[in-house]
Amino acid sequence: MQDRTTRIIMLVVAVLLAILVLQPYVNSYFYSAREPRPVAARGDLAEFERTTIQVFETVAPSVVQVVALQGRGRTTEAEPAGSGTGFVWDAAGHVVTNHHVVENGASFAVRFASGEVRPAEVIGRAPNYDLAVLRLQRQGSLPAPVNVGSSADLKVGQTAYAIGNPFGLDQSLTTGVVSALKRRLPTSGGREVADVIQTDAAINPGNSGGPLLDSAGRLIGVNTAIYSPSGTSAGIGFAIPVDVVNRVVPELIRTGRVPTPGIGILAGDETLAAQLGVTGVVVADVVPGSPADRAGLRGVDQRAGIIGDVIVGVEDAPVRHLSDLTDRLERVGVGNTVKLQIVRDNRSETIEVAVVDVEQQGGRARRP
Repeated sequence: MQDRTTRIIMLVVAVLLAILVLQPYVNSYFYSAREPRPVAARGDLAEFERTTIQVFETVAPSVVQVVALQGRGRTTEAEPAGSGTGFVWDAAGHVVTNHHVVENGASFAVRFASGEVRPAEVIGRAPNYDLAVLRLQRQGSLPAPVNVGSSADLKVGQTAYAIGNPFGLDQSLTTGVVSALKRRLPTSGGREVADVIQTDAAINPGNSGGPLLDSAGRLIGVNTAIYSPSGTSAGIGFAIPVDVVNRVVPELIRTGRVPTPGIGILAGDETLAAQLGVTGVVVADVVPGSPADRAGLRGVDQRAGIIGDVIVGVEDAPVRHLSDLTDRLERVGVGNTVKLQIVRDNRSETIEVAVVDVEQQGGRARRP
């Protein structure tokens, strides 16, 4: 009886082992998908997906790759000096991009989403805003200009879309949100752009000059820089606000340059103001014969150890940083006068100063 029980147990064990060994082969024979599998039906796209697709399909044809070339002549013979992104501004063939995209090029080529390449020339540069305008040299049909929105009513947290050519990969879309507003961004012109938009939409080398868009597909900024030790996207990108772009670009198209409003002072470094415990723009020096000089503004007297004047307001708007001052002067405009609130010898005063184009008067860095 015991032998029979043993044989039964051994038989059961053998069957189980056989099943374990043969299971993969059985599964492969009976369950392998040897023909294409049927496509599963899906539901409707989510609302945010439909919005993203619509924004891309509407705007992408108007986004171009801008290639800066070394040497003049036919673009096929020139060596690339760098590339970035741009977008169609109007039906006359003007393309907006960053100034740093074109500053090292002698000639330029614009590549459309269709693959067509057209030569272009830079007709306007604004280093103080990191903006430039190219004009296509060969006319033809153009995609629709990108619709212009407003940056004055942006809210932190609203969706932002960036279209560009990161690392030369054309027609790339990244999404994110407006992470912060009223950032300050130094430019190669030696000044700062105020009210810059910060976004976490991925911006990488090659995205420079491309559009930052809202959920309606409207232009809200021009992507210009990233903050990253590695040089690649780390979730902090910056865009020139469209309200600045919409003011600067028409001037570049008309005259090729943008006046740099100023009053003829050399502003002290912000660390100096912090060390002195004052809030505002310290007047380090005054240009002889300038409007500031004629108005009696005083710079730092190093021999006597006197601070001089500190600009704390413009037209009753507070001034805490140099960008606050330059932004207000730009709003007032060249040829007008402006009221400055200053602190002199611990007393508040108001003086009136004319606003001039400091570029035409030999302006230099940090000189508003």
